[in-house]
Amino acid sequence: MFLFAFYSKAKTVDTDKTILRVLTFNILHGATMKGDFNLDLIADVILRTEADLVALQEVDFKTNRAKKYDLVLELAKLTGMVPLFGRAMFYDDGEYGEAILSKKTIINSRNVKLPHLNGYEPRTALEITIAASNEDTISFIGTHLDHVENDTNRIIQAKKINSVFEKKQYPTILAGDLNDVPGSRTINIFEKVWTLTCSNNPSATYPSENPNIKIDYVMVLDKERWNIIETKVIQDSLASDHCAYLAVLELK
Repeated sequence: MFLFAFYSKAKTVDTDKTILRVLTFNILHGATMKGDFNLDLIADVILRTEADLVALQEVDFKTNRAKKYDLVLELAKLTGMVPLFGRAMFYDDGEYGEAILSKKTIINSRNVKLPHLNGYEPRTALEITIAASNEDTISFIGTHLDHVENDTNRIIQAKKINSVFEKKQYPTILAGDLNDVPGSRTINIFEKVWTLTCSNNPSATYPSENPNIKIDYVMVLDKERWNIIETKVIQDSLASDHCAYLAVLELK
């Protein structure tokens, strides 16, 4: 079954306003729910949402299972966006981690290692800085927190992200698969610093066929600087095991 919602680009009378369409999407290392490998399905989600910034999780770089593709580079070719990959670990004769796609050129970037207990997968927070307009500079961070049932790693990772990014000089957006639900200890830690775009509409994002829990988020720093215009869960039961989550944001 294939379900997709079509969205029109946010319109405004004031053409000087900076409006960003932000998408987070766990892409299951390029595999589909049919068990094949089809990047066109992932690119189609991105293109149809008209996203300006995309945080991608479970991204492979030249692994054997991904047929030695640089996944974010291939998706950049399909979407016409600027790619950046951030390694979390070496894996399967290649690398595995986070990625970002941007419609704007990237001014600078960094890949922040997140803490974890011994024996668990490394995680990172990948940040870019872009000029969203002639006057507005934006920081955008994509991340993927630990997935195991015990939340110890997620808690220390959330605290690390808060400590690194809470005093950013630019308006800042955080997006990713946080592997925890609204009201959890992990999300409560984030809410001490960030504003959830889904506060009034915490729609489920996982699993993609019949989503019943929310674990994918877009958040903003310094809520007085942002208007949340709309949020959408894109249910596509083929492209990945996660639904993509879209937030349309206006920078005041």
